[in-house]
Amino acid sequence: MKTYSISEVAKELDLTVYTLRYYDKEGLMPFVERSSSGTRIFKESDISALKVIECLKSTGMPIKEIKHFIDWCSDGDSTLQQRYDMFIERKATVEAQIEELKKTMELIEHKCTYYKTALDAGTEDIHKKGKIEITN
Repeated sequence: MKTYSISEVAKELDLTVYTLRYYDKEGLMPFVERSSSGTRIFKESDISALKVIECLKSTGMPIKEIKHFIDWCSDGDSTLQQRYDMFIERKATVEAQIEELKKTMELIEHKCTYYKTALDAGTEDIHKKGKIEITN
């Protein structure tokens, strides 16, 4: 079985070693084994678990709630419903974030068109009717 050092895992996940140590301190990595000298020894499954942690973090989930998820995983099948419910809630959160990003993109696309037209005309005057255009 291939194992990885903390620096190899950090590089693989585009994280810092400090972040991984912080996760460990916060109890997010109880699955990571240590050598007799205390060095963390990561397996492929640990990297997969850390990818899930990073995914949850990217949705805005607080570390404390991610810790609950890790604890539920350690508790086994009795927590399947809690884990399922948590992912359903995360899905709704991400869907709301996507909708917000779509609105943001619409405004950005509008401004790109606005400025492209102004650049092509050599002036913003074609858009303005004697007022400064900021919000459209």
